[in-house]
Amino acid sequence: MSRPDVSVVIVSYNTRELTLRCLGQLLDSRTADVSFDVTVVDNASSDGSADAIAQAFSEVRLIRLTENVGWGRGVNRGAVASSGEYLLLLNPDTAPVGHPVAELFRFARQHPRHRIYTGRTLHADGTDDMYCCWGLPSLRGYLGFATGLSTLFPGSRLTNPEGLPGYDRRSVREVPAVSGCSMLIERELFHRLEGFDPQFFLYSDDIDLCARAAGLGARPVVVPDAAVIHVGGASSSSEGQRIRILRGKATYVRRHWSRPRAGIALALLQAGVGLRAAGKAVLGRDRSRGVDWAAVWSDRHTWAAGWPAVEEPRPPHSALDAVPTS
Repeated sequence: MSRPDVSVVIVSYNTRELTLRCLGQLLDSRTADVSFDVTVVDNASSDGSADAIAQAFSEVRLIRLTENVGWGRGVNRGAVASSGEYLLLLNPDTAPVGHPVAELFRFARQHPRHRIYTGRTLHADGTDDMYCCWGLPSLRGYLGFATGLSTLFPGSRLTNPEGLPGYDRRSVREVPAVSGCSMLIERELFHRLEGFDPQFFLYSDDIDLCARAAGLGARPVVVPDAAVIHVGGASSSSEGQRIRILRGKATYVRRHWSRPRAGIALALLQAGVGLRAAGKAVLGRDRSRGVDWAAVWSDRHTWAAGWPAVEEPRPPHSALDAVPTS
């Protein structure tokens, strides 16, 4: 069997119906000129996801893990099991619009200098959800969060630089980082980076990968002709998701920044959470889509510590190589 142009890797965790929908639409989006295979890494789901996938899609490579190792470590296992020239990381809560695999691959072939690519991520009504790309974390951005200005003025480049406000995702643009929700990356580059850093269980692992890839000359880019509908947060509760996001941010600054700078960033993150928790207590309302910031505040010592260290081969020696978190 010849090597596919692209290997799609999907990490699934208790998203049975969404994963089945994604796979059906993804396989229906195939084109004659671009070949791709699909690997699903199931993170020990308890909702019957793995059995349902095996029954419905015999052509999909299915890796059943016995524990939930997180997203990045799951992708690493899917990468080991596949062989495509490019890897396309795709969330199970996405639905292809048109032919995103082919669009990304064609663009990558025509513009190989970028090495990392993403398409637009959309709401169900076709508008951009603004999550396909990001600026790198900065103290200015964390100051905006700490003061609440990034929430009050999300469209300001001054207070919300990480969100890349003002950028029309319908145009091609190089960006500092792209979302792992839909990320095409050269396999050779992925191997040079030794895959995703296993310490990141969830969130900021894609930012970390793009930051490290930039050191090897990668120039991530948005390809607007490739698009997916994105549900977002399908396997996380609001407070749980927010805490995991903060753990990812804390891990990033601890891994990339000096200790004093990381300390300032963590203090700003805690100040921002405290401000939102206090605001809801005093005013009886907030602008945070139902997140219980008091619960997030009470767990601040956990998330500020980041994710615990993980000892495992990089990349894993095999798809089923799952070393428990230490």
